Amino acid sequence: MRPTLVVMLKEPRPGRVKTRLGRDIGMVGAAWWFRHQTARLLRRLRDPRWDLVLAVAPDAEGRASRVWPRDLPRWPQGQGDLGQRMARVFRDLSTGPICIVGSDIPDIKPHHINAAFKALGASDAVIGPAPDGGYWLIGFAVGRPLRAAVFDAVRWSSEHALADTVQALSGRRVAFIDPLHDVDTVDDLQPRAC
Repeated sequence: MRPTLVVMLKEPRPGRVKTRLGRDIGMVGAAWWFRHQTARLLRRLRDPRWDLVLAVAPDAEGRASRVWPRDLPRWPQGQGDLGQRMARVFRDLSTGPICIVGSDIPDIKPHHINAAFKALGASDAVIGPAPDGGYWLIGFAVGRPLRAAVFDAVRWSSEHALADTVQALSGRRVAFIDPLHDVDTVDDLQPRAC
């Protein structure tokens, strides 16, 4: 089955996206950064090796948005915390291996995504960790169903998100790929050695 890469994103409105960054550079500046970061990311991640799908929020506004490329399929995230929204995407797009990434990871390159899909050949799940204790990618392989409970006890937006998810995946084969940084504050915008 053909792999699917899902990019989770929100409509780039001031005060609705990157609010921690907005406290540092202003909400308009944070929304501008997010919109342009996501546009660059989507251009970079178009690849014939996988299908690219957008998981949008808010549902109706995101599906009708003129901000994102019209040719990319859009899937509503729905209500709930991040785990509930990701579980819904995995459940509803249940064919083929699926990886989900955030849209605020400037250093994602196609080779990272390719490595994740390759890891799913021998693993049930794959995770791209972030240095802050979270993760920038999670994926599940073909024929290995995801139970929504995997995300139930995760403490989102904390240094415990990765550990909580790994604990919930106990008993499954989990592969890890390169760690990457996300952008939450102005300090995260500083260049890093990768």
